[in-house]
Amino acid sequence: MLSVLLDSANGAANAGGTAGMFTMVLWLVILFGVMYFLMIRPQKKEQKKKDAMLSEVAIGDTVLTTSGFYGTIIDLQDDTVIVEFGNNKNCRIPMAKSAIADVEKLEDAAAAATAVVEDKAEEKKGLFGKKKKDAE
Repeated sequence: MLSVLLDSANGAANAGGTAGMFTMVLWLVILFGVMYFLMIRPQKKEQKKKDAMLSEVAIGDTVLTTSGFYGTIIDLQDDTVIVEFGNNKNCRIPMAKSAIADVEKLEDAAAAATAVVEDKAEEKKGLFGKKKKDAE
């Protein structure tokens, strides 16, 4: 009779241990899933976005480098670009494409410049749309 009670107690402990092991594995899978969606997936999306941006780089685009310099692309090769910095047109530096942090397309820059000119023209108008007289 005692052996029957011990055998049933061991069976219950083994069943509880198996359930505990299953619960622990389930929590590990859930933890990995959460880490994937919070850390790995956004990083992959950002990398795809950067790869698409670098593949669309063209001559004449204004770029921001990872070191914080703004320049204009004057030549493209496979993995390198030649960027012109400054106004004197003599500072041309070859650099890796991966060192480009942001790209402003030539067309976008022209549209932004015209928008700024239009904004300045509207600033000259006074109350009720009348033009202000320039005080000279």
